[in-house]
Amino acid sequence: MKKLALLLLAAFALVGCKADTKKNALVIGLDDTFAPMGFRNDKQELVGFDVELAKAVGEKLNLDVQFQPIDWSMKETELNSKNIDAIWNGYSITPDRQKQVLFSDPYLENRQVIVVLKDTPINSKADLSDKTVAVQKESSALDAVNNDMDVVSTLKSLVTFDTNLDCFMDLEAGRSDAIVCDEVLARYVMKQRGEQQYRVLEDDFGKEEYGIGFRKTDTTLQEDVNRALNELKQDGTYQEIYQRWFAK
Repeated sequence: MKKLALLLLAAFALVGCKADTKKNALVIGLDDTFAPMGFRNDKQELVGFDVELAKAVGEKLNLDVQFQPIDWSMKETELNSKNIDAIWNGYSITPDRQKQVLFSDPYLENRQVIVVLKDTPINSKADLSDKTVAVQKESSALDAVNNDMDVVSTLKSLVTFDTNLDCFMDLEAGRSDAIVCDEVLARYVMKQRGEQQYRVLEDDFGKEEYGIGFRKTDTTLQEDVNRALNELKQDGTYQEIYQRWFAK
């Protein structure tokens, strides 16, 4: 009986250790194709601006930051089902999303740009009339286009893909006439795939700000992350990370 009691105590202790470790972990959900915010490099390692920034916040808060690739169209469901603790991957702050999640302070500006092939006659939003436009599923780009009724009502079709890279491949194949996506992603992908074959129009579908999404009840976590982000800006770490990814 004594041996059994000792074994039970040891088992409970192990469970307690695991629970404590879990409390010190921050599981971040991301689309691991969203360059340069969070994506896989040639070695299949997760890299990017948001990945580095999240790790720096984790160090400030003594949290073990873990990254969980998710279906971007299910991001809020993953969060509220507690499969992840935060959505942190070029996550634009929008009124609809604010109804579902608790956002951090904004930490980066962005806009929804229109990308076309270099030799296309499309030069403005008006030229999208009777054209096919590609966007990522459940993205702020999709919301931005749908909210511009003057444009969306004239489109031939608005097609959606699982990733922005799929949108670029569809454009290059000539099936889509234009892409609408985050400028930070567009500039990076264009550079990787050959800038000379694309153009970014002067017209856009609006400016946005990126934030980190938490569950509505996680106000303490939100406050802690906001404080850490502010400290990183004050001590220069944020700017160092920014320069590595966006200097050019």
